Amino acid sequence: MRVHIATDHAGMDLSAHLVRHLRERGWEVIDHGPQTYDPEDDYPAFCLRAAEAVATEWAQGTTSLGIVLGGSGNGEQIAANKVKGIRAALAWNLETARLAREHNNANVVALGGRQHELTEATEIVEAFLTAQWTQAERHARRIGKITHYENTGEILD
Repeated sequence: MRVHIATDHAGMDLSAHLVRHLRERGWEVIDHGPQTYDPEDDYPAFCLRAAEAVATEWAQGTTSLGIVLGGSGNGEQIAANKVKGIRAALAWNLETARLAREHNNANVVALGGRQHELTEATEIVEAFLTAQWTQAERHARRIGKITHYENTGEILD
């Protein structure tokens, strides 16, 4: 499966590690940058490009996933969620990472590079990437309501 990854300066070490780690385990990883360290860089462009790539592939029927990283992961999640078709979840432990996929069919995970040790962050990412959406009716119904709002601006009860 293809994984799109992006970060800002605060997540560069984690991003470089994840790119290597995931490629060694057979994932096809597309790095959306940055390629050089700049303590003044801005995450939105990097994260939006990764999220757009995931959304495009899903629209074409190819399931890919995304990883967006920063200091906290909060802004990166917000940016990714601005892309139509993206459901980005901030994961801070194994359970939130798994549930993001299993219950919300999230296609992007956000992590704070300053919030986790390297081993813990790697485990969280792997939990997200390997979890499967349950396709349970109640979860599908809820995702459908979110998608309906995204497409129409109409809130369904």
